[in-house]
Amino acid sequence: MTEVNPDILATFLEAVPYARFIGMSADRAGDEMTAVLPFSPHLVGNTHIPALHGGVLGAFMEMTALLQLSIIESQRRQPRTIDVTIEYLRPGRALTTYARADVRKVGRRIANVHVEAWQETRSSPVAALRGHFMLSPPTA
Repeated sequence: MTEVNPDILATFLEAVPYARFIGMSADRAGDEMTAVLPFSPHLVGNTHIPALHGGVLGAFMEMTALLQLSIIESQRRQPRTIDVTIEYLRPGRALTTYARADVRKVGRRIANVHVEAWQETRSSPVAALRGHFMLSPPTA
């Protein structure tokens, strides 16, 4: 593991227009990073419940995985998504949503990451993501 640039969270979130659009932020405590998606009316997909749009939840979790990989791996460029599988477990209500990524395996070229998103309690996730990401060679 390499030394982490303390500004990597802000740099990543500023560089991704969709992260800015949905209002995503991230907090770090030691070696753990928690992504935060504050509720906003423009994120609602089902106005009858109201519930967050599934694409917003999916993108939020994918960006959480990419951000975690950017923190732990020294990359010349941002990791690229190969594939993701999203499990929608319950409606994402009109509340702030949190997510944490668990990097399960990092190989020479591919990483496997699991992300869980929750709202009120971490033990009741609203969605989960499993993904594979292409890594660039480390910088010299």
